[in-house]
Amino acid sequence: MSEDLNPKQREAAEFKDGIAAVIAVPGSGKTRTMMERIGILVNEYGIPPEHILGLTFTRNAADEMRSRLVPVLGDLSSRVRLSTIHSFCLHLLKTEGRVFEILSGKEQLVFIKKVMKRLRAKDVTVGTVLREISLAKNNIIDPVEFKDLFYGDKTMMQVANIYEAYDEAKSNKLLLDFDDLLLEAYYLLRDNDEIHEKYQGSFRSILVDEFQDLNPVQFALLRLLIREDTDHDPSSFWVAGDDHQAIYSFTGASVGNIINFQAMFPGSRQFILDLNYRSTPQILRACQNLIQYNVKQIHKDLKTDNPDGDDVIVLEASNEETEALGVVNEIVDLVERRGYQHSDIAVLYRANFQSRYVEEAFLQNKIPYHIQNGQTFYDRREVRCLLDYLRVINKPDSDEGDEALLNILNVPVRYVSNKVKDQLKGYCRERGIHLYQGLKSMIIGTPYVRKLVKELVYFMEPLIGNAKSLEPVQVIQQIRTAFDYDRFIVDEDIPSPDDVKISNINQLQLAAVRYSTIAAFLAYTDSFQDEAVADDKQGVSLMTVHKAKGLEFPVVFVIGLVEGLMPSGKGNLEEERRICFVAISRAMHLLFLSYPLNYLGQPSKKSIFLDEIIGNRQPAFDKSAA
Repeated sequence: MSEDLNPKQREAAEFKDGIAAVIAVPGSGKTRTMMERIGILVNEYGIPPEHILGLTFTRNAADEMRSRLVPVLGDLSSRVRLSTIHSFCLHLLKTEGRVFEILSGKEQLVFIKKVMKRLRAKDVTVGTVLREISLAKNNIIDPVEFKDLFYGDKTMMQVANIYEAYDEAKSNKLLLDFDDLLLEAYYLLRDNDEIHEKYQGSFRSILVDEFQDLNPVQFALLRLLIREDTDHDPSSFWVAGDDHQAIYSFTGASVGNIINFQAMFPGSRQFILDLNYRSTPQILRACQNLIQYNVKQIHKDLKTDNPDGDDVIVLEASNEETEALGVVNEIVDLVERRGYQHSDIAVLYRANFQSRYVEEAFLQNKIPYHIQNGQTFYDRREVRCLLDYLRVINKPDSDEGDEALLNILNVPVRYVSNKVKDQLKGYCRERGIHLYQGLKSMIIGTPYVRKLVKELVYFMEPLIGNAKSLEPVQVIQQIRTAFDYDRFIVDEDIPSPDDVKISNINQLQLAAVRYSTIAAFLAYTDSFQDEAVADDKQGVSLMTVHKAKGLEFPVVFVIGLVEGLMPSGKGNLEEERRICFVAISRAMHLLFLSYPLNYLGQPSKKSIFLDEIIGNRQPAFDKSAA
């Protein structure tokens, strides 16, 4: 209960009316403080639980908040409104009579592709369009404003036209995408005084977790829900977050929301939770050493009462393969000699394509692992489809070749329907032949489908005829070129900041360089389908830093600490430093940092962050004067 909170946690939890920001360092008990605050609001301040709104960003986080509130409030916890911001907006719109269906995931992708096809938009990828439209909506920029903003930029004007047509098409079909949920809820509250007053008066207390991740439309929406003048109407707006962990600028989130909170809300209180319960002093010193170089920050001294632990260990390797083997050797020692379990350990990286070397080293050495909220390297669609092309080329007249052919018929899109696939299977069954032979001889009724299938056969025939003498790396490149494969893959999915699909394809090609025949390369990749090792929830966790946010592990390895990767050459340096901060602050007892001297076959330069973490770099400014 609240008496178990430390003094700073208790002070933040007991804040009564008004506006407050709780700045919480990693592992400082932020969520617990938030739940105890809700208990105090109900049990001590007499606020009805249904007048309390708690918001966060992910369903998992909302579920965790709910489970942690039960011991505090018991049966009353179910009456507190805890949800994601998107879920809250959905409920608001439905309650106010808006009629619509949600356009999500693949449906949104298909829908916007149809819009682009109608506009004959070929100079811009679907991924770019989705990213720019989402960013615009998150910044409350409508299609007209978008056009004004990018007037004269040919590519962005094309995006603007698609944005306008996309919104019109959705409106005609009564559809909203996930970004629309936020935007439409904001417009409804902004433009309808009666509804605004209704919701502004609904909640005596609003709490927001991970406040640093708010984008402009979410922030604007919240400002419409709260009463900033609490002198005449007692209420509270209480947010929690950490500017050091603001790593979502790609969604429009701005670290300025939390840094400038007191300027935006004059008279508001600020509480700093600086006691870390998670990590050793050595790990916290590394975190402090790193983050001190950011100019835009709320300065905090990271403290802990935990006993001393081991120094941070830096591993240097000649290349990515030896880096992965170095990680393997350390894990073997940790498990066999130091008593750690595989599930105690996490390997973190900046981008998904980096997992290949680690996965291969783990599988070769029988170290169980799983990819957190993701797929193993050779199971990723863009990789798997290229391997299926190789399987057809290697063994067209086999069951393996049949299965692979069905997988690639529409990669890229050739409009081969399930009906045509069934006709092909029946045709081959009657003649006792395999599917590729049937594809060559069966007449397909639809002319444009027949033409595209003939082009596929025309491409495959010489490769199949020379399969034994072809190098897999060359064949992969031919597939990429002949079918504009990279463009297809980029257009096939909603873009992600840490899953660069082209980089995954490049990694597959790098893996293929070592093999002189397609058969040998396929034998190698097939050996990594050992699910007993590669999908073991009790194994080592492999994940990107973004996926690791909010998690903690006794042992953490952060790999690939080279310039151009961490920090990324594309990102803002201060945000890249915050990404690295999130990575190293996941560690409880042991932290390993590694870098290869050669990366992607070229000499690399170790990350500037390494010298900052270890303390070999002098601060660029006087933090005492900041």
